[in-house]
Amino acid sequence: MTEPAFPRVPHAVALYLALVQFLFVTMWTVYVIFLPQLLESVGIPARYTLWILMFDQLVFMVMDVVMGVAADRVGRMLGRIGPLIIGATIISCIAFLLIPHAALLGGAGAAASLALVLIWTATSSALRAPPWVLLSKYAAAPSLPWMNALMLSGLAIGGALAPYLGVALKNFDPRLPFALSSLSLLAVTAGLIWVERHLALQPKVSEQPLMRVAALVAGAGAFLLGCLLLAQGFQIHFSLNSAGQYLRYTRPGQLEYLMPVFWIGANVAMFPGAALAKRHGTLPVMAAAAVIGAGGTLLAAQAPSLGLLIAGQLIAGGAWGCVLMASFSAALEFGRTGREGLALGLLFAMLAVATLVRMAMMVSQLHKLADFAPVLDWAPIVLWFTGGALFVALAAARPRRAII
Repeated sequence: MTEPAFPRVPHAVALYLALVQFLFVTMWTVYVIFLPQLLESVGIPARYTLWILMFDQLVFMVMDVVMGVAADRVGRMLGRIGPLIIGATIISCIAFLLIPHAALLGGAGAAASLALVLIWTATSSALRAPPWVLLSKYAAAPSLPWMNALMLSGLAIGGALAPYLGVALKNFDPRLPFALSSLSLLAVTAGLIWVERHLALQPKVSEQPLMRVAALVAGAGAFLLGCLLLAQGFQIHFSLNSAGQYLRYTRPGQLEYLMPVFWIGANVAMFPGAALAKRHGTLPVMAAAAVIGAGGTLLAAQAPSLGLLIAGQLIAGGAWGCVLMASFSAALEFGRTGREGLALGLLFAMLAVATLVRMAMMVSQLHKLADFAPVLDWAPIVLWFTGGALFVALAAARPRRAII
């Protein structure tokens, strides 16, 4: 049987949304760099920085699902979700722009600063799941891996540049980078009106009966658990282990050049991974990438030289890039019956949970205990291998439909 003819999603649209993701990641990086300084400017000790970042992740966990469901509902009612994304982004960017100015309010600065952070975090979830929902409505299943690889390249490039930004911006007045990042993101996101009008000229992917929420969550539960295991392994490997691994062979001043190696591997590997996902399905690709990634983290942990450590980081990064690409594609397929936003919101929530757990380890100083070091070395390996085994089972048990 021949596949139905679906419109091809223009590459320019996917690249445009990749730029939106890049600017969003850059905005988050600017926020993390300057948050301790901004807290002190309103009378809040910098030691509370991690607690506020943990609260941000809790907000993301809730709002990712809320925004995903809202995108589904608005899309069904109005046929377009661009206004939802742009409206929330306007509020988000204004709040972000005002954060460095909260100190001007004197005694009320601390409350104003925390309120602005809450508004920014809550509304910025509009740039997580909803843009994927927008584009997926016009993308046939076979094009989803390539589409996601293009869009996620913006995230990977933003992640690779983060160490450079940390060094380049440390002596800047925070008002300038906050203004530039918020206004740039707002200007680019405003183009979603054009994007959605352009996409509306093409027929949508054929409508299917709406899936009940309970059926979606039950069917995707094991998938989300596997994603959480892999995301936790990524958080521990990259954020807790990688810098220490590099410092065995180099100086702290070289980290800004070495930490991006992981994201370079992620960005490069996503595209051949997309070709494999189109041919073999996303769950097998996630299973294979997880097992390969476990090998990469093992090599990085045990590397006897800087060269082998870099190789391990490239392998682990490439595996994570394939996992991200395939997980977003699979989530869109799980929700293809009108619950794409819910499925993506749940996936983003799992990523937020993994980040929250990693930050909790940092707050407790658990990662600095000498007795806990072997656990940190082996945790990513065990988590990725376990996640890979789960996806092997899922791939074997699930009938091959579309790209899953």
